[in-house]
Amino acid sequence: MEQPPPKSWSIHTRPEIIAKYEILERVGSGTYSDVYRGRRLSDNLIVALKEVHDYQSAFREIEALQILRNCPNVIVLHEYFWREDEDAVLVLEFLRTDLAAVIRDAKKREAGLGVGEVKRWMMQILCGLDACHRNMIVHRDLKPSNLLVSEDGVLKLADFGQARILMGPEFVAGNDNQHHHEESIEFQENVLPSSEVGPERDSSFQQGYDNLEQDVKCKEEYLRQLDELRAKRFLDETDKDTNIQDGDTSCLATCSHSDIEDDPFKTSYSFEAFEGGDYGHGALTSCVGTRWFRAPELLYGSTDYGLEVDLWSLGCIFAELFNLNPLFPGDSDIDQLTRIISTLGNITEEVWPGCSKLPDYRIISFAKVENPIGLEACLPNCSQDETALVKRLACYDPANRATPMELLHDKYFNEEPLPVSISELHVPLTKYEPDEDFPGGWHDYNNMDSDSDFDEFGPMNVRTTANGFSIQFT
Repeated sequence: MEQPPPKSWSIHTRPEIIAKYEILERVGSGTYSDVYRGRRLSDNLIVALKEVHDYQSAFREIEALQILRNCPNVIVLHEYFWREDEDAVLVLEFLRTDLAAVIRDAKKREAGLGVGEVKRWMMQILCGLDACHRNMIVHRDLKPSNLLVSEDGVLKLADFGQARILMGPEFVAGNDNQHHHEESIEFQENVLPSSEVGPERDSSFQQGYDNLEQDVKCKEEYLRQLDELRAKRFLDETDKDTNIQDGDTSCLATCSHSDIEDDPFKTSYSFEAFEGGDYGHGALTSCVGTRWFRAPELLYGSTDYGLEVDLWSLGCIFAELFNLNPLFPGDSDIDQLTRIISTLGNITEEVWPGCSKLPDYRIISFAKVENPIGLEACLPNCSQDETALVKRLACYDPANRATPMELLHDKYFNEEPLPVSISELHVPLTKYEPDEDFPGGWHDYNNMDSDSDFDEFGPMNVRTTANGFSIQFT
């Protein structure tokens, strides 16, 4: 008898999916998800079907994308499928490339990235992140490969599997959401004619996603199952483990939910300020994001952080756009901190009030840096204004990091050369070169998760303290 296909390929055998979509090819694979390019049978629209193997990650991504559904710089969730004992499948708009590919392509071109191009990419990122932060959504995994780009040059934030809603709905922008997005887009239009904001704007931004199907009966059943899910999470997740086994997805109904406008997530936010099920007595995890873009407070084990971790990541992304090379390409968490401290200087209460309260601050210490090289040394070809922009984000004290809207109003974007129109942006054909091992893959910056292998970093002093032990790297 023929063996059944592995679980990661179960998308091919799920009747509710193959009845509506033709699965064309797998274009990416990661620890928690597989991504396929597909074709919607009703209108031949090419879509991305993301099969998520971790139900918490799927839950977060659906919630975040529901809230951000009117933002032109956030990827569109067309619908999703979630059946009992099976992985969630998110149907997303298909975008052929990402900012990482833009950077790689620019390194090969003699002209690189023009200042006007860099400004337009940056403004699109800022508008997307501003939408997130206005709704108290922290992305927690911003990096060039999670900033997808359409063939028309529209950049969209994607991969919200690690996102968190930091406040309840009474604090979220709610009905003002579209007004705030319009405000951000209006700012873009000060430089860019409205017809060039992107092909999706007229249909998706002003009129909503009218092509989404209605599924009211499924909604009623889903609301009931959602209540069961919340109760189960409260009871089962006391260990703060975010990687729940597949069996826990059985508390969700077997259904396809396409009613985005009337979706249960619209008014049933999980508004998790905490990782575990106990919303009142938990904490965020520090093991999020990709190392090269991870804020210092996360590297020091903070579980009490906010939107500012995204702002540090933003500074690293902007620096890479300017320099076409990663700002802090650490080989491990310790090496990451070493690179940051050798550039920005010692982490002290004077430069970062409250840093001594970080969980690992007294456990891991570094030899005093007498002469930090400064960000200027990492950005040798940047203008003073460009370096200043990165400094407003890549700074120790989270309270001093500039917000997306503050940066959008920075004089840098209103000075010559002005941002180019979106239609003038150079967009690579694909994410990966044809000769790479996994063409069309959706994951970049691999092997940058937490890996603090102390043996790699030479001399160090370990001593016993009242709180346990301390490690100093010399």
